[in-house]
Amino acid sequence: MTEPRAPREEEPEYDWGPDEPAAAPAHPPTQAYGVPHDPTRAEGESLARQAAYQPTVGAGVPLPAQGAGAPAAGGQPLITIGDITVLADSVVTPAGTMPLRGAVWNAVDHSRTEKKTPVYAIVLAVLFVAACGLGLLFLLLSEKRTTGFIQVTVTGGGHHHTTAVPAKGPETWTEVMGQVTYARSISASAM
Repeated sequence: MTEPRAPREEEPEYDWGPDEPAAAPAHPPTQAYGVPHDPTRAEGESLARQAAYQPTVGAGVPLPAQGAGAPAAGGQPLITIGDITVLADSVVTPAGTMPLRGAVWNAVDHSRTEKKTPVYAIVLAVLFVAACGLGLLFLLLSEKRTTGFIQVTVTGGGHHHTTAVPAKGPETWTEVMGQVTYARSISASAM
């Protein structure tokens, strides 16, 4: 960035930012929209500064605990399924932390694997069908494509969380079910 040039004698110096009133206003400042009243706010602190550091949630909406989605300090994750992290004594999800003991695990396969003949194989079959029918062998070519996700749900301690693990292939269901089975076993044996 370049330094601002010095003002010339014939032009006034420009101060960046809004003008500040020299004297206190005749009426008290109004509360900014969405900013709860804070009696501990220091006089003279601008409402814009206060609004920048205060949450703007509606009345009665509890704020999430700080660091609710992060594993507890010192806790080594045993397994991670999507955005669910299993620690030695708890399950950490974006919905909150729940005890590992008694957690109920479910998994549902919402993936689909399709097998179809690619377009290039159809074109080659049409082009080479005149050569004694050998072009029809191109129709034996096929591709497999998997779409969808595996839905994993954990419930316990008054919390419920569902995550979706993208299916990369037909083997994804087996991998996720192995993780869920492991999570079920450590939930059942947790003290």
